Amino acid sequence: MPNTPPTYAPDPTIPPRPDAQLDVAKLNAYLRQAAPEVGAVLDIGQFPGGYSNLSYGLRAEGGAYVLRRPPQGAAIRSAHDMGREFRVLSLLRPHYGKVPYPVVFCENEDVLGAPFYLMERIEGVILRPGNAPQMNLPPDLLRRIGGNLVDNLADLHALNIHTTGLAALGKPDGYVSRQVEGWIKRYRAAETDSIPAMDALTNWLPAHLPPEQAPAFLHNDYKHDNILLNPNDLTDIAGVLDWEMSTVGDPLMDLGATLAYWIEADDAPLARAYNLTWLPGNLSRHEVVERYAARTGRDVSHIAFYHAFGLFKNAVIAQQIYARWKQGHSQDARFGRLLPMIEYLAGQAREAIS
Repeated sequence: MPNTPPTYAPDPTIPPRPDAQLDVAKLNAYLRQAAPEVGAVLDIGQFPGGYSNLSYGLRAEGGAYVLRRPPQGAAIRSAHDMGREFRVLSLLRPHYGKVPYPVVFCENEDVLGAPFYLMERIEGVILRPGNAPQMNLPPDLLRRIGGNLVDNLADLHALNIHTTGLAALGKPDGYVSRQVEGWIKRYRAAETDSIPAMDALTNWLPAHLPPEQAPAFLHNDYKHDNILLNPNDLTDIAGVLDWEMSTVGDPLMDLGATLAYWIEADDAPLARAYNLTWLPGNLSRHEVVERYAARTGRDVSHIAFYHAFGLFKNAVIAQQIYARWKQGHSQDARFGRLLPMIEYLAGQAREAIS
């Protein structure tokens, strides 16, 4: 028999959680007017991964789609702006083929209780810390996947922000300073427990801003579980998802965010739930930085700042989600277990800068 390469199952959906149900009748009534090519929605499942916006897989008469909407009780409108995310996809699609086709955006909250948008569904495999260890992926395959992820990030940063219209999505001047100030404010607004390491970071980061880099378009949440891989060839990136935090600014902020997700084998076991990059064969964080620098020619001498800020930002996002759970706005038990992760991320950030 011929030696055929293995194929892998696309990311599955589950029945929507009780606090995340969609009104199918209202949705179908809206789509009949706004996007008749979709046809009637026949089945809805929820993608279980992710801690921010909610994603649903829809099977409709017109094909397979994904619906995105904010979670219940979300208070940070800029982090859950469905209209902006739809606009990002619309601007990217003609110039960057690894994004789904955006179908329709609905700002009428009477339909589903919050703004939402619909996009085509790209079939692909998402490697998560919950599935990758069981897939027994060869180390050389993981290394090639990781290398391609870094190269794809560099390619994204090479997009011309002016000819694509992407420059309108942000204000690159003073971007790092505004980000540091803004995320410190977000942390204080969502603070529930005393975490000394977080307090120390709120003092250190504003005092150690790096020189500004030439601006680029940023994904801002670029990691393995936001990447769709071709089921027939996992080294082929079929799509990039979750553009809710994308903007224009210093591209090393994007690299720092990726490094903050890049867990190594000797990191604490707690971190292994955060990514799969601790598995044998993966690039180290140092190798990620080296590969990116070689691909882009950018100065990475201040990468410790960017790495620390990426960790701090992740801690703040987790804090916001934990605060929402603590206030009773979510019944998701995962959210109630985030405090140790917040403390760990803050400690890792302090190590990165020390």
